Amino acid sequence: MSLPTTPSFRLDGRRAVVTGAGRGIGLAAAAALAQAGAEVTLVARTSAEIEAAAAELVAAGHKADAATLDVSDLASVDSFFAAREAFHVLVNNAGTNRPKPMWEVSEDDYDAVLDLNVKSTFFVAQGCVKRMMATGTHGSLIHMGSQMGHVGGPNRSLYCSSKWAMEGMNKSFALDLAAHGIRSNTIAPTFIETPLTKPFFEDEAFKSSVLAKIKIGRIGQVEDLMGAVLFLASDASALMTGTSMLVDGGWTAD
Repeated sequence: MSLPTTPSFRLDGRRAVVTGAGRGIGLAAAAALAQAGAEVTLVARTSAEIEAAAAELVAAGHKADAATLDVSDLASVDSFFAAREAFHVLVNNAGTNRPKPMWEVSEDDYDAVLDLNVKSTFFVAQGCVKRMMATGTHGSLIHMGSQMGHVGGPNRSLYCSSKWAMEGMNKSFALDLAAHGIRSNTIAPTFIETPLTKPFFEDEAFKSSVLAKIKIGRIGQVEDLMGAVLFLASDASALMTGTSMLVDGGWTAD
Protein backbone atom coordinates (compact mmCIF):
# COMPACT_ATOMS: atom_id res chain seq x y z
CA MET A 1 0.00 0.00 0.00
CA SER A 2 1.29 3.44 -0.93
CA LEU A 3 0.48 6.08 1.69
CA PRO A 4 -0.30 9.63 0.59
CA THR A 5 2.31 12.24 1.44
CA THR A 6 1.43 15.55 3.06
CA PRO A 7 2.17 18.44 0.67
CA SER A 8 5.10 20.54 1.78
CA PHE A 9 4.71 23.67 3.84
CA ARG A 10 8.26 24.66 2.90
CA LEU A 11 8.86 27.65 0.63
CA ASP A 12 12.51 27.13 -0.29
CA GLY A 13 13.43 28.77 -3.58
CA ARG A 14 10.36 31.03 -3.59
CA ARG A 15 10.26 34.80 -3.44
CA ALA A 16 7.66 36.54 -1.29
CA VAL A 17 6.69 40.17 -0.76
CA VAL A 18 4.77 41.53 2.24
CA THR A 19 3.32 45.05 2.35
CA GLY A 20 2.91 46.89 5.64
CA ALA A 21 5.67 44.63 6.93
CA GLY A 22 7.29 46.88 9.52
CA ARG A 23 5.28 45.73 12.52
CA GLY A 24 2.30 43.75 13.71
CA ILE A 25 0.61 41.35 11.31
CA GLY A 26 2.84 42.22 8.37
CA LEU A 27 6.02 41.54 10.29
CA ALA A 28 4.61 38.23 11.54
CA ALA A 29 3.69 37.24 7.98
CA ALA A 30 7.20 38.07 6.76
CA ALA A 31 8.73 36.04 9.58
CA ALA A 32 6.47 33.05 8.87
CA LEU A 33 7.43 33.02 5.19
CA ALA A 34 11.15 33.53 5.86
CA GLN A 35 11.20 30.79 8.50
CA ALA A 36 9.70 28.42 5.92
CA GLY A 37 12.58 29.14 3.52
CA ALA A 38 11.23 31.92 1.31
CA GLU A 39 13.30 34.90 0.27
CA VAL A 40 11.15 37.73 1.66
CA THR A 41 10.99 41.39 0.67
CA LEU A 42 9.54 43.55 3.42
CA VAL A 43 7.73 46.65 2.12
CA ALA A 44 6.55 49.76 3.97
CA ARG A 45 6.49 53.54 3.60
CA THR A 46 9.15 54.15 6.21
CA SER A 47 12.46 52.40 5.97
CA ALA A 48 13.69 52.17 9.58
CA GLU A 49 11.38 49.39 10.81
CA ILE A 50 11.55 47.16 7.74
CA GLU A 51 15.34 47.52 7.49
CA ALA A 52 15.68 46.51 11.14
CA ALA A 53 13.28 43.59 10.68
CA ALA A 54 15.02 42.38 7.53
CA ALA A 55 18.38 42.58 9.28
CA GLU A 56 17.04 40.55 12.20
CA LEU A 57 15.71 37.87 9.85
CA VAL A 58 19.07 37.69 8.05
CA ALA A 59 20.89 37.47 11.39
CA ALA A 60 18.67 34.48 12.24
CA GLY A 61 19.80 32.74 9.05
CA HIS A 62 16.88 33.64 6.79
CA LYS A 63 16.72 35.44 3.45
CA ALA A 64 15.20 38.92 3.60
CA ASP A 65 15.54 42.43 2.27
CA ALA A 66 13.70 45.72 2.75
CA ALA A 67 12.13 47.98 0.12
CA THR A 68 10.71 51.40 0.93
CA LEU A 69 7.50 51.88 -1.02
CA ASP A 70 4.31 53.89 -0.53
CA VAL A 71 1.61 51.58 -1.87
CA SER A 72 -0.74 54.54 -2.36
CA ASP A 73 1.66 55.83 -5.04
CA LEU A 74 0.45 53.65 -7.89
CA ALA A 75 3.19 54.67 -10.33
CA SER A 76 5.80 53.63 -7.78
CA VAL A 77 3.96 50.36 -7.18
CA ASP A 78 4.04 49.58 -10.90
CA SER A 79 7.74 50.47 -11.12
CA PHE A 80 8.57 48.38 -8.05
CA PHE A 81 7.14 45.17 -9.47
CA ALA A 82 8.41 45.81 -13.01
CA ALA A 83 11.98 46.21 -11.74
CA ARG A 84 12.09 43.00 -9.68
CA GLU A 85 12.05 39.29 -10.31
CA ALA A 86 8.54 37.91 -10.17
CA PHE A 87 7.34 36.96 -6.72
CA HIS A 88 5.70 33.63 -5.97
CA VAL A 89 3.84 34.93 -2.91
CA LEU A 90 2.21 38.28 -2.16
CA VAL A 91 0.86 39.18 1.28
CA ASN A 92 -1.28 42.25 0.62
CA ASN A 93 -1.32 43.59 4.16
CA ALA A 94 -1.13 47.41 4.15
CA GLY A 95 -4.32 48.94 5.50
CA THR A 96 -5.87 51.52 7.79
CA ASN A 97 -8.99 52.27 9.81
CA ARG A 98 -10.84 55.34 11.06
CA PRO A 99 -13.50 54.03 13.44
CA LYS A 100 -16.42 56.39 14.01
CA PRO A 101 -20.21 56.44 13.62
CA MET A 102 -21.27 56.62 9.97
CA TRP A 103 -22.80 60.09 10.46
CA GLU A 104 -19.41 61.46 11.51
CA VAL A 105 -17.49 60.09 8.51
CA SER A 106 -15.95 62.80 6.35
CA GLU A 107 -14.95 62.58 2.72
CA ASP A 108 -11.33 62.63 3.88
CA ASP A 109 -11.99 59.64 6.16
CA TYR A 110 -13.68 57.79 3.32
CA ASP A 111 -10.83 58.42 0.89
CA ALA A 112 -8.14 57.50 3.43
CA VAL A 113 -9.66 54.10 4.25
CA LEU A 114 -11.04 53.08 0.86
CA ASP A 115 -8.04 54.30 -1.12
CA LEU A 116 -5.56 52.27 0.93
CA ASN A 117 -7.67 49.23 1.80
CA VAL A 118 -9.27 48.79 -1.63
CA LYS A 119 -7.53 50.82 -4.34
CA SER A 120 -3.96 50.19 -3.23
CA THR A 121 -4.71 46.54 -2.48
CA PHE A 122 -6.11 46.13 -5.99
CA PHE A 123 -3.16 47.71 -7.78
CA VAL A 124 -0.51 46.04 -5.62
CA ALA A 125 -2.07 42.72 -6.63
CA GLN A 126 -2.22 43.83 -10.26
CA GLY A 127 1.44 44.89 -10.29
CA CYS A 128 2.52 41.60 -8.76
CA VAL A 129 0.34 39.56 -11.11
CA LYS A 130 1.48 41.30 -14.29
CA ARG A 131 5.07 40.39 -13.52
CA MET A 132 4.09 36.82 -12.61
CA MET A 133 2.14 36.38 -15.85
CA ALA A 134 4.93 37.90 -17.96
CA THR A 135 7.39 35.34 -16.59
CA GLY A 136 5.03 32.35 -16.31
CA THR A 137 5.42 32.33 -12.53
CA HIS A 138 2.80 30.42 -10.55
CA GLY A 139 2.00 31.39 -7.00
CA SER A 140 -0.32 32.67 -4.31
CA LEU A 141 -1.87 36.03 -3.48
CA ILE A 142 -2.88 36.45 0.17
CA HIS A 143 -4.93 39.52 1.06
CA MET A 144 -5.27 40.48 4.73
CA GLY A 145 -8.97 40.96 5.17
CA SER A 146 -10.96 40.93 8.39
CA GLN A 147 -13.90 39.30 10.09
CA MET A 148 -15.43 42.72 9.33
CA GLY A 149 -15.47 41.63 5.69
CA HIS A 150 -18.06 39.04 6.70
CA VAL A 151 -20.16 40.86 9.30
CA GLY A 152 -20.94 44.43 10.34
CA GLY A 153 -19.66 46.31 13.35
CA PRO A 154 -20.50 49.52 15.19
CA ASN A 155 -18.35 52.47 14.13
CA ARG A 156 -16.87 50.33 11.35
CA SER A 157 -18.83 51.47 8.27
CA LEU A 158 -15.69 52.44 6.35
CA TYR A 159 -13.64 49.47 7.45
CA CYS A 160 -16.46 47.03 6.71
CA SER A 161 -16.99 48.64 3.32
CA SER A 162 -13.34 48.17 2.44
CA LYS A 163 -13.04 44.61 3.72
CA TRP A 164 -16.28 43.44 2.09
CA ALA A 165 -14.95 44.97 -1.14
CA MET A 166 -11.73 42.99 -0.67
CA GLU A 167 -13.69 39.75 -0.45
CA GLY A 168 -15.42 40.50 -3.75
CA MET A 169 -12.16 41.48 -5.44
CA ASN A 170 -10.55 38.30 -4.17
CA LYS A 171 -13.19 36.05 -5.68
CA SER A 172 -12.91 37.75 -9.06
CA PHE A 173 -9.11 37.70 -8.91
CA ALA A 174 -9.29 33.95 -8.35
CA LEU A 175 -11.44 33.45 -11.43
CA ASP A 176 -9.25 35.66 -13.62
CA LEU A 177 -5.99 34.09 -12.47
CA ALA A 178 -6.73 30.38 -12.09
CA ALA A 179 -5.74 29.57 -15.66
CA HIS A 180 -2.40 31.30 -15.04
CA GLY A 181 -1.53 29.13 -12.03
CA ILE A 182 -2.05 31.98 -9.57
CA ARG A 183 -4.30 31.51 -6.55
CA SER A 184 -5.96 34.30 -4.56
CA ASN A 185 -7.35 34.04 -1.01
CA THR A 186 -7.99 36.22 2.00
CA ILE A 187 -7.29 35.78 5.69
CA ALA A 188 -10.01 37.28 7.89
CA PRO A 189 -8.76 37.79 11.45
CA THR A 190 -10.62 38.89 14.52
CA PHE A 191 -9.14 41.65 16.69
CA ILE A 192 -5.39 41.08 16.88
CA GLU A 193 -3.16 42.75 19.46
CA THR A 194 -0.58 44.85 17.61
CA PRO A 195 1.22 48.12 18.38
CA LEU A 196 -1.65 49.85 16.53
CA THR A 197 -4.54 48.14 18.35
CA LYS A 198 -3.07 47.66 21.83
CA PRO A 199 -4.11 51.14 23.10
CA PHE A 200 -7.77 50.38 22.24
CA PHE A 201 -7.77 47.41 24.61
CA GLU A 202 -6.87 49.69 27.52
CA ASP A 203 -10.54 50.72 27.36
CA GLU A 204 -12.04 47.98 29.53
CA ALA A 205 -15.56 48.42 28.15
CA PHE A 206 -14.30 48.01 24.59
CA LYS A 207 -12.13 45.03 25.53
CA SER A 208 -15.08 43.35 27.28
CA SER A 209 -17.33 43.87 24.25
CA VAL A 210 -14.71 42.27 22.00
CA LEU A 211 -14.09 39.32 24.31
CA ALA A 212 -17.82 38.68 24.50
CA LYS A 213 -17.79 38.02 20.75
CA ILE A 214 -14.55 36.01 20.55
CA LYS A 215 -15.75 32.60 21.72
CA ILE A 216 -12.22 31.30 22.32
CA GLY A 217 -12.06 33.98 25.04
CA ARG A 218 -8.93 35.95 24.24
CA ILE A 219 -7.64 38.70 21.98
CA GLY A 220 -5.79 37.34 18.95
CA GLN A 221 -2.00 37.50 18.73
CA VAL A 222 0.00 37.88 15.53
CA GLU A 223 1.28 34.33 15.97
CA ASP A 224 -2.31 33.13 15.50
CA LEU A 225 -2.12 34.23 11.85
CA MET A 226 1.30 32.87 10.93
CA GLY A 227 0.07 29.34 10.25
CA ALA A 228 -2.70 30.63 7.99
CA VAL A 229 -0.21 32.73 6.01
CA LEU A 230 2.15 29.79 5.61
CA PHE A 231 -0.66 27.42 4.64
CA LEU A 232 -2.02 29.72 1.91
CA ALA A 233 1.47 30.44 0.59
CA SER A 234 2.45 26.78 0.35
CA ASP A 235 1.57 23.74 -1.72
CA ALA A 236 -0.53 22.52 1.20
CA SER A 237 -3.35 24.81 -0.03
CA ALA A 238 -2.94 24.03 -3.73
CA LEU A 239 -6.68 23.52 -4.31
CA MET A 240 -7.75 26.68 -2.46
CA THR A 241 -8.58 29.85 -4.34
CA GLY A 242 -11.26 32.51 -4.15
CA THR A 243 -12.06 31.86 -0.52
CA SER A 244 -11.48 33.35 2.92
CA MET A 245 -9.83 31.80 5.96
CA LEU A 246 -11.63 33.10 9.03
CA VAL A 247 -9.25 33.23 12.00
CA ASP A 248 -11.76 34.85 14.31
CA GLY A 249 -12.01 32.78 17.47
CA GLY A 250 -15.63 32.02 16.66
CA TRP A 251 -16.80 35.64 16.20
CA THR A 252 -18.75 34.95 13.00
CA ALA A 253 -20.07 31.57 14.18
CA ASP A 254 -22.60 33.26 16.48
